[in-house]
Amino acid sequence: MPAGPFPLSAEAPSRVRPPFELSDLVANLWRQRFVMLGVFLVVVALGFAFAMTLKKTYSARSSLLVQLGQEYVYNPRVGDAARGAAPTNDQVIQSEVEILSASALKERVIRRIGLVRMFPGAAKTYAKASPEKRREIEGEAIRGMETKLKIGTAPDNAIVRLTYDAPDAHLAAEVLNTLVDEYLVFRRSVLADRDVSAISKQRAAFEARLAKADAAYKDFLETNGIGDFDNEKASLGQLYSSLLTERYALQAQLSEVQGRLGVTARNVASSAPEIGLFRDIDVTAANKLQQLRIDRQDLLSRYQPDAQPVRDIDQKIAALQALSAPNPDAGAKRVGVNPVYQTLETERNQLQAQAASLRSRQTAVAGGLQQVADRRRRLTELEPRFQELARERDVLSANVRAFIVREQEGQAAQAVAQTAEDNVRIVERAYPPVRGSSLKKLVLAAAVLFGGFAALCVGLLRALLSRGFATAAAVERAADLPVLMRAPLKHAMAR
Repeated sequence: MPAGPFPLSAEAPSRVRPPFELSDLVANLWRQRFVMLGVFLVVVALGFAFAMTLKKTYSARSSLLVQLGQEYVYNPRVGDAARGAAPTNDQVIQSEVEILSASALKERVIRRIGLVRMFPGAAKTYAKASPEKRREIEGEAIRGMETKLKIGTAPDNAIVRLTYDAPDAHLAAEVLNTLVDEYLVFRRSVLADRDVSAISKQRAAFEARLAKADAAYKDFLETNGIGDFDNEKASLGQLYSSLLTERYALQAQLSEVQGRLGVTARNVASSAPEIGLFRDIDVTAANKLQQLRIDRQDLLSRYQPDAQPVRDIDQKIAALQALSAPNPDAGAKRVGVNPVYQTLETERNQLQAQAASLRSRQTAVAGGLQQVADRRRRLTELEPRFQELARERDVLSANVRAFIVREQEGQAAQAVAQTAEDNVRIVERAYPPVRGSSLKKLVLAAAVLFGGFAALCVGLLRALLSRGFATAAAVERAADLPVLMRAPLKHAMAR
């Protein structure tokens, strides 16, 4: 191309970037094809060299069946609030996965198998390292084990799948089986109820308080002369009711006896102490008088009434009448005790004795009623203190029983947990895998892709940063003049 206003030398003002079209960019890339090929080959060569250093990896697999167990059921320390609450199956599985992912579990596995077998390179440094450095190496070994261990779960699925990658098939299976065995032991210590010792201490503390409460309770009863407060209070209530009923009955009986006594006393006063039992009447004078009267009648049949024989017999009759007139019923008479009077006197004496007995009994009942009332009043005054001591004693006794039950349940749960695994079962143990997997093909494919990408990036960068025009059309667009001819340039000038 002839010299013109656009020189192609280094001193030419061609530093200003002309506009590009897609064809210009393609042309520039084609000019950089050897550089791009070199970059591609270098990257692929490095990727191939790295892939050759990779070894086969063997993946051992194992699976566990996780179900809800007793250790997940909520058991409150005191009381029954929310007792028996349990998480969902997914929550249980996530908890078990967290236990499987614990660094302490991996440390157990490394110590059991040995750092030399699992990480030979780190074992050489570990033997000569300081304590601080050893802890760092142990942490790196745990992190290395975490990268090789994969734990998989699925929603609404009780299976936990474990995978461990290692360059040795037997080592992969051994590490995974050891992990499962140590997990079954480790989870017991994690899920074990550690409240048993605390509960035992609390139980002992409550027992000591209960002993003091018992002593105060007994001292209270002995000081106040009470055997059984509740029974004595109930007995006093019953006794008070019976004494009160008896007092009313005695009052009624005494009133009745006093009424009968008054009537009997009046009857005794109106009755004679003695009465005649029988009497023998002397009829001699009457017979003689009757005979004289008969004789007079006989004389009247012969004499006049004023005759001397009649007057004589009249004198005899008058004398005999005068003699028998003061005591017409003269004869033997017998007097004895009046039985009615005697009965009334006896009844009066009995009623007096009964009245005295009733009054004496009434006095005794009144005294007993007063004593019972005083005792009940005293128990009523003592009842608040008794109730306080009894409540404290009952509450402490209930707490001691609850702690004893909880302690025994915890001990039983620990004993069962040491001998059985109710909710975790091994579905499949790990076996040495037959086939291994390698990342060589993946690394080579990635190297090819990355090499092509790097070559394209380098070509684009060189094409965009290059000076000059790649085609005649670019010159025509820049100069707005036609290009009549073109000649090949040297490689240095083209750049």
